[in-house]
Amino acid sequence: MTMTIAALLAGLEAISRGRPDRVLRLRGSLPATGGDEPFELLIFRGFSSSVSHPTAFNPDQPALSEEARIEAAELLLGPLNPAAEQSLGRPQRVARFLEPAAWE
Repeated sequence: MTMTIAALLAGLEAISRGRPDRVLRLRGSLPATGGDEPFELLIFRGFSSSVSHPTAFNPDQPALSEEARIEAAELLLGPLNPAAEQSLGRPQRVARFLEPAAWE
């Protein structure tokens, strides 16, 4: 059984609420006319925010469509400082971060 994008994001957001010292960056692609488009999504303190695509102003709506392909997830030290971001490990499969211990 495959988890939906909405359920995956909800699970990651729930874990992130308890880890205000962590940001999870998801990278992947979205299908688009003329070929796939890359996306980047940040999850911090229970919220998802796209840095590459517009999203609906509705926190109950997933920030990614079900057609999104998540290729990698990377844990960063939070709150994020774009001028000096600190990675806490190499990019991994996103399912790994459904385990709270992976956020250590």
